[in-house]
Amino acid sequence: MYKAAVMGDWDSIYGFSALGLDTFRIEAEDSGDKAEELLKRLSQSGYEIIYITESLAKRIPEEIDRYRLLPSPAVILIPGISGNTGEGLNAVKKSVEQAVGSDIIFGK
Repeated sequence: MYKAAVMGDWDSIYGFSALGLDTFRIEAEDSGDKAEELLKRLSQSGYEIIYITESLAKRIPEEIDRYRLLPSPAVILIPGISGNTGEGLNAVKKSVEQAVGSDIIFGK
């Protein structure tokens, strides 16, 4: 069984614990360094899937890009309580383009 984690503000992630995912709280007032360190620690601790709220991911884009080319962990952006920014869809689109060589979602 894969280990899965969710990172973000408490209001956005607390419900994921009911689904059996490990939740890790990073609030807006916390530093980006704290989020980067947590992501590194989770990836080194055997988490295969790490969900990150879009608002948090916006603060650590370089760190997330490091994992894009690795087979694991899969870092997946999810909307938070503040709504969908479209960054999660853009990240999936970018991954699909990288994998198949073209944009199959929008046909460009």
